[in-house]
Amino acid sequence: MSTLIDLVGNTPLVELQKLNTNPNVKIYAKLEGNNPGGSVKDRAALNMIQSAISRGDIKPGMRLIEATSGNTGIALAMIARLFDLEIELIMPKNSTQERVQTMEAFGAKVILLDGIEACRDYAEEKGASGDYFLLNQFANADNYLAHYKSTGPEIWKDTQQKITHFVSSMGTTGTIMGTSMYLKEQNTEVQIVGCQPTEGSSIPGIRRWPEAYLPKIFDASRVDRIIDVSEQNAVETTRALAKTEGIFAGMSSGGACYAALQVARELEEGVIVFVVCDRGDRYLSSDLFGR
Repeated sequence: MSTLIDLVGNTPLVELQKLNTNPNVKIYAKLEGNNPGGSVKDRAALNMIQSAISRGDIKPGMRLIEATSGNTGIALAMIARLFDLEIELIMPKNSTQERVQTMEAFGAKVILLDGIEACRDYAEEKGASGDYFLLNQFANADNYLAHYKSTGPEIWKDTQQKITHFVSSMGTTGTIMGTSMYLKEQNTEVQIVGCQPTEGSSIPGIRRWPEAYLPKIFDASRVDRIIDVSEQNAVETTRALAKTEGIFAGMSSGGACYAALQVARELEEGVIVFVVCDRGDRYLSSDLFGR
């Protein structure tokens, strides 16, 4: 008999059947929406909370606090509930209503502010007061270590050690950092590709951070290439994933898929894995899938 925690990770890889036009390249989507909280962030949330409890950093009765654009908050709200911890989540005002309501359904307190940078500043200020435990996914090694422990090994195993390229959107950068660390230990030739928005594009889950807010866990040497993705590219590819491949996902997943398809067009042969970060039902109140 499994507990909810046992269901975090071990998500499936599915091969793209139609969008990939290079017959000598296989592209696999890692379906992180299959996690119990509906996104890749379940991995980091579990590892951050569980590791902090094991070290004695989080004590009974402590309240957690974190800034989030959505998926991490949902994952933290779910995991915090499993450990009987109260949590306060700080989100941008433009977050979709589905995300806010999901966090509140888990019993989290949600505060909405203007922009993720303001949310991060607020959470850090509260964390410094001593009244809260700040998880700080942007500087917390347990974020990327979750992917070193689970995402990387799963991909290596499920591709029968044949992966040549790993493609991931970059937000907190935990997924790409930890997965890169593991895959490069297995084979230094595996190429790690990150994607970020073009200047002026807004893609939930992917960020082009100002220098002052660049995640402290980010190590540029672990990424071989960065592909800029426009908002239009991300939207169109997200819609194509649903209508062509039957993969219902959010816009950051469309951005990663766009980058994976671009890489595939350049290769003579290869095995590409990209991360489908979450599920599309978190975006139905937005205009992502049209009206």
